[in-house]
Amino acid sequence: MLSIPTGCTTSIGPMTQPPDPTGLTVPSGAPLAAATGDAPTKDPWWVRPGLVGLLGGTALLYLWDLSASGYGNSFYAAAVQAATRSWKALLFGSLDQGNFITVDKPPASLWLMGLSGRIFGFSSWSMLVPDALCGVGAVALMYALTRRWFGPAAGLLAGAVLALTPVAALMFRYDNPDGVLTFVLVVAAYCLVRALDRASVWWLVGAGAALGLAFLTKMLQGFVVLPAFALVYLVAAPTGLWRRSWQTLVGGAAVVVAAGWWVATVQLWPQGSRPYIGGSTDNSVLNLAFGYNGLGRVFGGSGNRGGGGGGGFGGDRPGWLRLFGDQIGGQVSWLLPGCLVLLVAGLWLTRRAPRVDRSRAALVLWGAWTVITSVTLSLAKGTFHPYYTASIAPGIAGLAAAGTAVLWRERVAVQARAAWVARGALAVAVTISGVWAFVLLGRTSDWYPWLRVVVLVAALGAGLAALTRRALTGRGATVLVGAGLLAVLGGPAAYTAATVTTAQSGGQPTAGPSTRGGGRGTFRLAAGRLTTGQRARAGGTGASGTGASGTGASGTNGRTSRGGAAGGGIAAGRVAGSGMGGFAGPGGGGFGGGAATSGQLTALLRGSRGYRWSAAVAGSSTAAGLELATNTSVMAMGGFTGRDPTPTLTRFEQYVRSGQVHYYLAGGQGGTTTGRGGFGRGGGSTSAISSWVEQHFTPLTVGGQTLYDLTRPLPATSPTARRSAAAAAAPAGRES
Repeated sequence: MLSIPTGCTTSIGPMTQPPDPTGLTVPSGAPLAAATGDAPTKDPWWVRPGLVGLLGGTALLYLWDLSASGYGNSFYAAAVQAATRSWKALLFGSLDQGNFITVDKPPASLWLMGLSGRIFGFSSWSMLVPDALCGVGAVALMYALTRRWFGPAAGLLAGAVLALTPVAALMFRYDNPDGVLTFVLVVAAYCLVRALDRASVWWLVGAGAALGLAFLTKMLQGFVVLPAFALVYLVAAPTGLWRRSWQTLVGGAAVVVAAGWWVATVQLWPQGSRPYIGGSTDNSVLNLAFGYNGLGRVFGGSGNRGGGGGGGFGGDRPGWLRLFGDQIGGQVSWLLPGCLVLLVAGLWLTRRAPRVDRSRAALVLWGAWTVITSVTLSLAKGTFHPYYTASIAPGIAGLAAAGTAVLWRERVAVQARAAWVARGALAVAVTISGVWAFVLLGRTSDWYPWLRVVVLVAALGAGLAALTRRALTGRGATVLVGAGLLAVLGGPAAYTAATVTTAQSGGQPTAGPSTRGGGRGTFRLAAGRLTTGQRARAGGTGASGTGASGTGASGTNGRTSRGGAAGGGIAAGRVAGSGMGGFAGPGGGGFGGGAATSGQLTALLRGSRGYRWSAAVAGSSTAAGLELATNTSVMAMGGFTGRDPTPTLTRFEQYVRSGQVHYYLAGGQGGTTTGRGGFGRGGGSTSAISSWVEQHFTPLTVGGQTLYDLTRPLPATSPTARRSAAAAAAPAGRES
């Protein structure tokens, strides 16, 4: 038997295993270098075509008709547009090129999209291509890191599971930051696997740097996997305890440095010459990180949009079964029950393995990733969107591949007990995955109803066959693997195909086929999601038609407008149940579709290029739609949540007197679920600004929208001006 270097033992089954045509079995006793890819080995003939097919298919899936969703989420699209015109906006993640306020997330994903826009010109395609390429890169890395320990077949399985997870495919084709976050987390996992091979501190530093970049993508959500990383390295690194400990601390220091340079830059930059940190309550990025984008997301509270009611803008309510509910189940949970079976069985089979055993290390890494992230998102009481679950997808993909490889190796083990555990667990995992897919497909029962039957039959057949020794060897194994893949990947593959062929818009995109209504058996219609009927009605006009969440429609093909790139329409609709008004943006509004942005208003604002801001309006979502429609900078008063205390009345008066703002638009919207979120005639400084503008400037009506020209004050002889002067002279003073 070949020797295994000290400290690098793997538990991969007996030397007497028969030839395996599936390629899932790594020869027992092979040196770790051979198993991890450090030494050249001859691959089976199907490896290279399989890899080309995996990556080529993923690229086709993610890049095909990429501009169909237009600007997607106009909130982030406006920030990308600003980043292409202002380096300061790129650095801070400003919503507008005038650098009044940032988006409510750190800017790492905007850096990629903004730089792409600077190179190729700002468009829907240039904005979304970086996210799609991140998806292809994530799949390639999942293959590479899984292959190192389990061989090419397991690597192909891991890559395919990630590529065909519906919510992952959705985010890799959208401008929300979750796609970039998923890619960066996979980069961190790859570095960790390389570090575990030989206790390399430099690869561990790379993993820490990638996690720091994850923080700069979505703040504390990027740290959810950090406990899993630390646990695996401290337990399984092939070196002594002291070295493992200080290397882990060095990796933690890399996290701090990689994330902290930007935090320090923002905190030390003079507040008067940088944008306000959107989403914070005190213009502090630390408040944003640990409050609104941190503990507020987990525990809820008044500081987090969506409050403590749970669910925020969308998704099933908090609870242990949230990921299996009507809205979330089809996004990510297809393989989750089966993977948990693989995890438990795999840990039992490797319970007596050496500390550095790679099979167990992989199970712990991907199992902890999946469990910790799933529990955190399931019980989170703050704002929750279904697409947050994209960060679970790599954990499920890695666990599916590692667990299958471990159990497959033990299916014909010398010890009968271990062999029966492996076979039974494989049978249960594939059967339960097929049954769960049958249930999920049944929630859209009018969508290819035959598919659920095929998946169920394949699952039952593969499950029964897995219990017999003959079906686990030779040609029977090939048939079994084929049936098993159909059972576990048929459902998510179909949902992914529906996802990439459906236009999305707004702040709540969802994966899978579109269905009407809500409740049991269907997906609830989320704001920003267009059903087939809605798209048909919107696209049938061939003009500026009606859409959802500010999505314009053009042509007659029933698809949403492509971001107005060719002068597409601007929507005037409202999503049923969204409860939010505002202005529509081209090719995808913010979180609501309200009054139409008329051609007259667009032309008027486009004529304000000599001003720092063409207009001021309440709410980031409204401002974003206007920016994309007019190609100008718009001041988003109150930010996304409507609770950002900026600008004060005194500061706004200074902007007006110095000639930096041209128009004030009445109305607008916030990002909260409670209507205007304190805007317009609500409370706070924005209400005081609205009253001050009404008292001092002449109202205009353009395209059905009321606005005020801030360069044209009311005549001093008008009744409104006299009342305003009297109020200003009153002893009570004024709000500032």
